[in-house]
Amino acid sequence: MLISTEDLRNNLADRKLACTLAAVAGALNTAAFEVVGFFSANMTGNVSSLSDHLAKASLAPGIFFLSVICIFIAGSAFSALLINAGRRRKMRTVYAVNIILEGGGLVLLGMVESWMNPASPGVLLILCLSFLMGLQNAVVTRISNARVRTTHVSGTSTDIGIELAMLFDVLRRKESPKDAPIYLERLGLHAFTLLSFLAGGVAGIWLFHLLGYGFLIFIGTGVILLALHNMRHKHQAE
Repeated sequence: MLISTEDLRNNLADRKLACTLAAVAGALNTAAFEVVGFFSANMTGNVSSLSDHLAKASLAPGIFFLSVICIFIAGSAFSALLINAGRRRKMRTVYAVNIILEGGGLVLLGMVESWMNPASPGVLLILCLSFLMGLQNAVVTRISNARVRTTHVSGTSTDIGIELAMLFDVLRRKESPKDAPIYLERLGLHAFTLLSFLAGGVAGIWLFHLLGYGFLIFIGTGVILLALHNMRHKHQAE
């Protein structure tokens, strides 16, 4: 799911990608909300908060939200640059390498938060997670050709509504029945993404209460193992 791209990619690979990384994003977002009261990857909410603070001339909070937005964009740009470099070198594992970097960042963040007692742990958590969620979102977008998003579900919820409407029109014979399998396939992908994000969010809260910041190490290690498994599977296939 982190290797095959473009014409080699199928719906099963996209579904595995969506379910796995949406659960990761859901866990990290809800845990961040538990700590500081807002989400690291919700750029819609963060831009709205920035607007609110700018309108009220609240400079310090406004700068913070602007920083979160810029760091998310920086994470996406960093990921895209790595992917571009890997694609130029015909490196099909570049997406998995990016996910390994994300996992390593989570492990490092968990160690810092757990053992080094930073002065502003909530601020560090949000800024780092924003970068890593930007990185993850760029990986998922590029490898799936924008069919999958995992760090937020506004677009996914919209897509569910669209596919339901298309299926309704098929039932009314307003759309061709031969296209129904395509709509069902897309609906399944988006529904699984939403449900995985939801399940990951629930698990993220449980893990945070159980492990504290150690949950970042746990998730980061899992992400690294997932990427390494995909790379090993690719080499075996060759």
